Parts: sequence; structure tokens; C-alpha cells
Amino acid sequence: MAKPIVAVAVVLALAVAGVGLWAFQPWKIFTSSEVDEPLPSVAVGRSSPGPSGTPTPGQTTPPADTAPVALGQGEFVDAEHDTSGLALVLELSDGSRFLRLENLASSDGPDLHVWITDQPSGGDWGSYDDGDYLRLGKLKATHGNQNYEIPADADLAGFTSVVIWCDRFNVAFGTAPIALG
Repeated sequence: MAKPIVAVAVVLALAVAGVGLWAFQPWKIFTSSEVDEPLPSVAVGRSSPGPSGTPTPGQTTPPADTAPVALGQGEFVDAEHDTSGLALVLELSDGSRFLRLENLASSDGPDLHVWITDQPSGGDWGSYDDGDYLRLGKLKATHGNQNYEIPADADLAGFTSVVIWCDRFNVAFGTAPIALG
């Protein structure tokens, strides 16, 4: 009778260990990734207008001004994990907007995402999903320079911070203050 109980206990212990490994992914303490994306820019090579004002196929002119304009920026501060770097909200000459993370350095973790929120930077590391937030996508890498397109219809008024957010555990890894509109 003792052998079946021991076998069940071993199976349960392995199941709990497996779930724990899946949830916490402890090996990520030792991993990191890097990306180096260039600044976002307006596509070069728009068609030149013909005599009627319509584009003439095959003829292109570079856009007048492709340098992005910073709408806001802030330095990352630590939350649940050490995080540093600069967050910039950029607007291109065509009106498109991007969040750019420069010189980002953070820890790896399960299910990391990039958000812009209405919660103040440096607050309680679990509070960033309490108010309004805009999800921009999965974190591309723990280190480097990366761009996230902001949807054209997104109203940025009232947003105050950028957050590296762990969806699995509902905690901020790091935040950057950034006042917008």
C-alpha cells in the first residue's frame, strides 16, 4: 500500500515542479537578448507629382524632413527589476508615432510587454494595470534600441509613463516618466 502512495506523491511533486518551472522560468535570470533598430523614419521614395498633381510612376523625391520630433521622453527607473535607458515618443513628418527605447537594459522574464500608461512612473510596481494603458507589443529584447509603432487612432493625452510589464505576474520591471498631450 505504501508504494502506490509514494508513486502518487512523486508524480504530484513532479507536476508541481513542472508548473513552477513553466510559471517562473528561473533560467531567465541568466539570459538576455539584444536588438539595435535604427530610428524610425518616413519611407524614402514617394512618387513625385506629375503635371496634374498625381504621382508619376517611377519618379521619386525624398521627403522634405524625415527627422522625428520628440513629443516626450524620460529615463527608466527600477521597479521590480533593475532597468535603465531612455524612452522617447517620436512623431515622424508623416504623422506616424513611435515609442523608441534607447540603451535599454533590463532583466529577462516571462511574458514581457511594453505599455504606455496613465500611472505615474516610480509608483507601486503592481499598479500600472489599474488605470488606462496602451499595449504596444512584446518586449523585443532586454537590451538595446527598439521601436514600437503607436496606433494612429491612439489618444495619448493623460499618459504619464512607459512601462516594461510582466503580464504573467502583473508587475513592472521598470518605468520611465513621459508626459504626453
